[in-house]
Amino acid sequence: MYTPASFREERLDMLHGLIDAHPLGALVRHGADGLCADHLPFEIAAPTLDAPFGILRAHVARANPLWRTAGEEDDCMVIFQGPHAYITPAWYAEKQRSGKEVPTFNYAVVHAHGPLRAIDDAAWLLGLVERLTARHEADQAAPWRVSDAPADYIDKLLKAIVGIEIPLTRITGKWKLGQNRSLQDQARMARGLALEHQPGAAQALGALIAANVKSAS
Repeated sequence: MYTPASFREERLDMLHGLIDAHPLGALVRHGADGLCADHLPFEIAAPTLDAPFGILRAHVARANPLWRTAGEEDDCMVIFQGPHAYITPAWYAEKQRSGKEVPTFNYAVVHAHGPLRAIDDAAWLLGLVERLTARHEADQAAPWRVSDAPADYIDKLLKAIVGIEIPLTRITGKWKLGQNRSLQDQARMARGLALEHQPGAAQALGALIAANVKSAS
């Protein structure tokens, strides 16, 4: 990933924060037919001695050939897409002075790299699905729990999935927030995005830009 120094994000808490907020990752690997991508919701765990940048964990259907490739190839890569939005030149001061501006697209992304491991263990899988469920049910008025379903039903479903784990050996982040522009332009971008009629991605990007402006000023 081409990452100019002004857009490079290296703080591990920020990188993990984006993964936690946007957990659907695209796992990219070399398959029998060339490049393959699987889209999976991940959890990110803290670093360990053999995973200095944390550990990604997820599960796949047993029928998915992904898990059978564990240990057979070089590192895989998982891409996490954070907030993103179109940036109009109308928000730049130079647009008013000379018109010499063009649009762009700003975004935040993380690329995480490491070897793929397969984990075919019912207790490990149960712990993973319980944690993922608790994480994603947290905003519900009455959160669903794995234990709400019959135990024999859950046992049957656990036999149909396999866990995957990726100890991260490299992680890169790109926060393209207009850091190469003046703080005034960045502030105007943040204000403009906050007013966009796109609740979600645009406003989240605006908040990220605003936080960056605040820390830089």
